[in-house]
Amino acid sequence: MNPAGERPEDVSGRPRPRVGLLGTGPWAHRTHAPALAAHADSEFAGVWGRRPEAAAELAREYREYGVKVYEDPDALFADCDVVAFALPPDVQAPLAVRAAAAGCHLLLDKPVATTVEDARAVAAAATRHGVASVVFLTLRFAEPTAGWVTEQAGRTGWFTASAHWLGAVFPPDGAPSAYADSPWRKAKGGLWDVGPHALSVLIPVLGEVTSVTAARGPSDLVQLSLRHASGAASTAVLSLGAPRAAAGVGLELRGAEGVFALPDWSDVPGAYGRALDALLTAARTGTPDPRDARFGARLTEILAEAEDQLR
Repeated sequence: MNPAGERPEDVSGRPRPRVGLLGTGPWAHRTHAPALAAHADSEFAGVWGRRPEAAAELAREYREYGVKVYEDPDALFADCDVVAFALPPDVQAPLAVRAAAAGCHLLLDKPVATTVEDARAVAAAATRHGVASVVFLTLRFAEPTAGWVTEQAGRTGWFTASAHWLGAVFPPDGAPSAYADSPWRKAKGGLWDVGPHALSVLIPVLGEVTSVTAARGPSDLVQLSLRHASGAASTAVLSLGAPRAAAGVGLELRGAEGVFALPDWSDVPGAYGRALDALLTAARTGTPDPRDARFGARLTEILAEAEDQLR
């Protein structure tokens, strides 16, 4: 709890950064808010939502922390050091530009935007205003997957990789998931929702994507065929409309040193807390995080190129 007029300190004696949350949907309730409340080196200061009543409901869950409801996102920006986003990508992007202009560090959700112009605008705003940014890409912050990616990135001699992320958000054989009430997911499908996750692992291990070919399958399924700067080839099969029995996530790397499979992971709120740690480190040191808004913009460029082919 933050007594009125006082700024709690972190373990180093500095005032703890104040974090404001934009968004009130299931992802905010299940991941962002609990992670921000549990974070030892920051203060969960406020929440804004497009529906004021939803923001008030979320704030009530964390009233012991003194979380304030904001009717205006710019007022939240003025009071906070960090802004965490739990919004649809094309709502997130313009608000992120405004938050950066207000001097707030950006903890972004993926994808940063669904147009190249908007994604580049977020990255440019962060650079122009000298604020740090991190995109929350689950596999890059969850454990043991984050450590596994770092380990594989240190290997050489990669030949190929295959990834699949098959979600049952809109299954043909049962009730939709809690995330189904999401117009942007219905419109953009697995390519945009889970494609960033697959790319966030393939790129640091195999190198920059030098070419992409996209093909459609059943439902919203998209298959990407990628070539990388290392010379390796990879594929990624993405969907939010898989049958329940077919749903699952996997990624396998093959090269001169052998075959390596992505491990299972859990504790997504814990991963979000580590993403906030990475953002605060970047803000304190001035050293950009490799998972920053520029990386998020690059993911958008690749996905937009694939989408153009599908049209």
